[in-house]
Parts: sequence; C-alpha cells; structure tokens
Amino acid sequence: MESPVSPTDEQYVVGIDFGTLSGRAVVVRVSDGAELGSATHDYSHAVMDDVLASTGAKLPPEWALQVPSDYVDVLKTAVPAAVSAAGIDPAAVIGIGTDFTACTMIPTLADGTPLNELPEYAGNPHAYVKLWKHHAGQPQADRINELAASRGEGWLPRYGGLISSEWEFAKGLQLLEEAPEIYERMDHWVEAADWIVWQLTGAYVRNACTAGYKGILQDGQYPGSDFLAALNPGFAGFVTDKLEHTIGQLGDAAGTLTAEASGWTGLPEGIAVAVGNVDAHVTAPAARATQPGQLVAIMGTSTCHVMNSDVLVEVPGMCGVVDGGIVSGLYGYEAGQSGVGDIFAWYVKNQVPASYYTDAAAAGLSIHEHLTQLAQGQPVGGHGLIALDWNGGNRSVLVDAELSGLLVGQTLTTRPEEIYRALFEATAFGTREIVESFNASGVPVTEFIVAGGLLRNPFLMQVYSDVLRMPLSIIASEQGPALGSAIHAAVAAGAYPSVLAAGEAMGKVNRAVYEPNPEAADAYDALYAEYTQLHDYFGRGANDVMHRLKALRREALRERVTA
Repeated sequence: MESPVSPTDEQYVVGIDFGTLSGRAVVVRVSDGAELGSATHDYSHAVMDDVLASTGAKLPPEWALQVPSDYVDVLKTAVPAAVSAAGIDPAAVIGIGTDFTACTMIPTLADGTPLNELPEYAGNPHAYVKLWKHHAGQPQADRINELAASRGEGWLPRYGGLISSEWEFAKGLQLLEEAPEIYERMDHWVEAADWIVWQLTGAYVRNACTAGYKGILQDGQYPGSDFLAALNPGFAGFVTDKLEHTIGQLGDAAGTLTAEASGWTGLPEGIAVAVGNVDAHVTAPAARATQPGQLVAIMGTSTCHVMNSDVLVEVPGMCGVVDGGIVSGLYGYEAGQSGVGDIFAWYVKNQVPASYYTDAAAAGLSIHEHLTQLAQGQPVGGHGLIALDWNGGNRSVLVDAELSGLLVGQTLTTRPEEIYRALFEATAFGTREIVESFNASGVPVTEFIVAGGLLRNPFLMQVYSDVLRMPLSIIASEQGPALGSAIHAAVAAGAYPSVLAAGEAMGKVNRAVYEPNPEAADAYDALYAEYTQLHDYFGRGANDVMHRLKALRREALRERVTA
C-alpha cells in the first residue's frame, strides 16, 4: 500500500457541496485544482414534503423540510471518506470550504441549537429546516411585494421587482404568523450555509452572498423596521432581533476548525474554514467564469444562473443583483428555474410505464438514458407538444411559485419518450427566457457555461445549444460546487490572494463543447414562439387558472390535514 503524500510535497483543501438530497466532499490539490478523491452521503431524512418524519403527521401543501443533523452527518462520513479515497495525509489539508442550497433556513437558539432538537418542538414542523423549495410562504411573499411596490422601496428593483417565497423574509414572516411560539423562542434565523460553518468553527458569521440575494441586504441596509411593522407589528424587530449578524466576505476565513469538528472530519484542528456560500455562486470560479457576460447554469434538481457584470441595471424577474455577490469588484446577477431535474425525475417516477423500465434494464441503461435514446432521433417538433416548465413554480422571470406545469398537444398516439423530450425542451425554453431578459436589459450573455449533474446528458446539452443559438461550454469537473468551495478554502487559507486568482489556477472548463445546429435552431425558434405565448398567457395574468387551481388544492388538502 502506498504511503500518504507528505505535507511537504503538496497542500490540499476540502470542498463540501450540500445539495438537496445529499452532501458531496472533494479533496483538491491547491497548486492546480486536481480532484484527488470524493465521497457522497445521502441525507437519511431526505426532503420531508409529505409527512413529518418525527410524528408521521401530514404536512400542508407546498412544504419542504429537512433535518439539520443530516448535514452534520456529511461532515462525519463524506469528508473522511473523500480524504481516504484521495490517499493523502490529512495533515496536508490547509482549509475547508462549503456551499449550500439557498434559501434554506434554520431557526436556532443563541448557541446554534436547531429548535427541532428541543423535545417540546420535535413535533412542530416550523421548528425544522425550511428547504429552498418550501413555497408555503407565498401569501407572505405576495404581501411583501405589494407593500414594497406601493411604498416605492428602493431595494425592490434590485430583485427584478419581486421577492420570492423561497427567501428569508417570506419564510420568516410565515413562521411568525403560523407559529408565533417558535418565532419567539428563536434567537437566530440562520441560512444553512452559515449554520454548517458555525458547526465547523463555533462562530456564527453571515455570508455576504445569501445576505444580499436572499436576505434583501442592499448597500449595507436591510428593509427598515417601519416597512416590517407595516407587514405585521410583531415583525418590526425581525432584522435586529433575529436576522442581522456579522457579515463575512466571500473567500475570507470565517474562523478555524474546532477540536470537535476535527474529530468529525479527521482534518487538522485550526485550519481555515471559508465563509459560507451558495452552490451556484461558488461554482463560477470553478468554471473559470468570472468575467462579465459569462453565465454559468448549474443544472441539477433546479437550475441557478449566475453571471458577473461591470454595470448595475434592473433586470426584470431576476433573483437579485449584488455588489460583489460572486467575486469582489463586479456586480453578481442571479436568476433560476425552480424545477429542471426535479421535473424529469417526477415524470419517470410517476408517468413512465413499467415496460420502459424493463427495456432499459435489458439494455443495461438507466430509465433516463433509455428515454433519451428513444427521443433524440425525432425531428424537432415531431412530437407536436409544448410544455411549460413550472412543475416547481417559476423562479425567473415571473417569480411566481403558484404557477404549475402544463403540457399541450397530447394525442392518443403520444409516446412517453415524446413527453420526456418536450420536458427537456421546456426547460431550455425557460432558460432562453432568462437569457433574453438579460440581453434586453443591457447585461448581455456572451458565453453560456454548464455545470451540475445534468451536463452528463449530451442530448439535453445539444437541445440547450440549439434553443439558445449559442455554443455551450462545459465545466471540466463533475463536482463543480464542491470544487468552487475548495477554491474559496484555498483563498481563506492564504494560498491565493483572491478568488479570481485561485479560480484561474484551480478552475477548469472546456470551451464550446456543443455548437448549435442551424436547422434545429430554426425549428426551435418556431416552438419557442408557441412557448412564449403560453408563458405570457398563463404567467402574466391573462388567465389565472393556475393560481385558482392551487388555491382549490390548498384548501382541499388543508381540510385533510386538519381533519
């Protein structure tokens, strides 16, 4: 057996990406970004969107919860496994960095204890993590938007004119109004990105990324107490009492690894722990996409689109623009789609006949690979279908979690693989809406770079290239967010002077891997025109049927929950 690499030979960092269903750790060489070992740990409680695991009680519609201890288990299992797989001496690790889905919120005591860990609150769903795709605070988000618009709040245009139900304020207001006893007991309303760093360092530092994009921190100011009081008198002190805290800049050290966290991870006590970050934003330097106009789409269960610019403008429907939100010195823009891989997974789980699974197994393929093979030979438009990619609501550019999926054009001869392809195309059309919104607002997209698990499907990538009429570059890493976190760890440890410099040395990308096919692009233009008509008809108020159906469903299921 080979002996571990000596600390004097090379230095290493560990990046950890906390996703929707699992956490992934990767060991990276500081000198060149080589990924030497990785490991994944699935959350034992996964996502609680139907029942609360502790009691089996039914959850209301649009809820999505998690258990914080699952995140700590990633530190205890995936990190040691990744270091072992890398075959290095743990003493050679100089820093650790983390990223998280956002906006994912945890109510805690002053010492960071999650409220769900208190026996008296173990059965209260409001005491648990509200995952990014928890949309039950939409009524609160609507009120925030209406009030901000009526008062002409200057921060609202920085978020495309609408605040999402996924973000800190809507979720916090829902907590106050539906579980005031939890709200009162809570000392801190903490982003999971900051909570996990708190567990590693023993110090609570709020990261600048989520504070700006999800916490409405603009130009050093949160929404004022008078605004909050107008929403609900009990909400007046939300910022000062529950939210506001020391802000850490991206790439800085939040602190050092505690003895307890050293025991969990097997890493040296006292090494640098980087300020927390968001999975999408942290990926930009990993893909060498830090210059203005380089848009990175992190495509997984959802897609987040991030891009730097040297100009500050208002882009309709964007999730936000934050000074230094991705790298220092540039304005970071964010947009996104609430459902992408989630939609494909929902379809194969609930709509695909058993015979397709049998055929896939016989061919040695996954069900996704099998459906892709069946679908990709058909000419563009050959299925006669158009779908709207709103099964998880619309994050950009409509910012409306109450919207829902739609499929038009089904006949008695429509095949499952044709619907599967139409869903691929719908997500590409949704991305084109975002790119065109950027372009029309004076923030042009000059390069489209893909990261995330969905880049493994070449046909899907070609569809995106054709729909967008743009070449697609591909990050040359299967662990883009984790690599990005490792890059930030290297900066926090002092190995590089800036995230930009570390990204150039440690990031990796393959340029223009996919080129648009002109004939397919022309055909997709015609389909996109139909998509746009449906998008505006159902999404911009001409027909409010999706909202009405959601309201009817919510009422019916609420009666079931309370029965």
